[in-house]
Amino acid sequence: MQKRLFLHTVLALSASAGLATAHTQAHAATPLKFQLDWRFEGPAAFFLQPVAKGYFKDAGLDVTVDAGSGSGGVVQRVASGAYDLGFADIAALMEFQANNPDMPNKPVAVMMVYNNTPASVMALKKSGIARTADLTGKKLGAPVFDAGRRAFPLFAKANQVGTVQWTAMDPPLRETMLVRGDVDAITGFTFTSLLNLEARGIKAADVVVMPYADFGVKLYGNAIIASPKLIKENPAAIKAFLQAFAKGAKEVIANPGAAIAYVKERDGIVNTQLETRRLQLAIDTVVNSADARAEGFGQVVPTRLSLMASQVSDVYATKTRVNPAEVWNGSFLPSAAELNILPKK
Repeated sequence: MQKRLFLHTVLALSASAGLATAHTQAHAATPLKFQLDWRFEGPAAFFLQPVAKGYFKDAGLDVTVDAGSGSGGVVQRVASGAYDLGFADIAALMEFQANNPDMPNKPVAVMMVYNNTPASVMALKKSGIARTADLTGKKLGAPVFDAGRRAFPLFAKANQVGTVQWTAMDPPLRETMLVRGDVDAITGFTFTSLLNLEARGIKAADVVVMPYADFGVKLYGNAIIASPKLIKENPAAIKAFLQAFAKGAKEVIANPGAAIAYVKERDGIVNTQLETRRLQLAIDTVVNSADARAEGFGQVVPTRLSLMASQVSDVYATKTRVNPAEVWNGSFLPSAAELNILPKK
């Protein structure tokens, strides 16, 4: 009798364990690898905050966020399948697609985050450069892959800038060379280079900043991109990711100072005050910009995207023309109410 009772108990426990395992497997979080375009700086809070607060987890996702080293690399890694999603300049995505027309695994942009390109031309006031015309004949510096350098012909055309000389360098040397006088001006993301200059002893008031968006170059900036494999096999995961991201982004915009704590968790040596300012500058100039409020967070205007596709095709001299319909897929975006995250100004 005792033997039979023991056997029933063992079988019951086994069945219970089996059901628990099946339940866990059925509700297991979907793993997603996400790569940033740059280091763990202020703007990375947009992605690190929803991870830390469990918003992705609540959406059934197990998201890993890694630092990056430029948009071009992000596009390539998402295309290769090394990452499921990434954050990249949409111009780099356009270039990749147009230069690889026969490649089957081309990533697609699914949400616009930087409605305007963060690129600008920056010079020290003591250089005598005060307006765009002063750039003609000057020596400009930037890494060869820099978005502002790549798109400079558009800036030059819009502002009648004549011939300039270019000097290339690794990213950490860009602002240093400007301070030393090795170059007359630089191109770069405003919220990156302006604060890097401050870290090198230059006050913001002593820097001339010419944002592309304010000088006739209405390019879109960084977007969340997805691999075609993920789009095909798990579109629900993309929707869940964007919903959780939008929820977190609303909080980051409302309280950047608190959000920087999540960047500090990933990189303990970051300067909290500096990165809070960098995040606020990114929010003010490219996330909650006038264009973003007019078009709606996360979205694009087809005519503007088509114009950019044509401009990138010309300036980047791509093998084929950029097809905007293949670059953008807005079908995964959250509802209008969920995207209504930008404070009124």
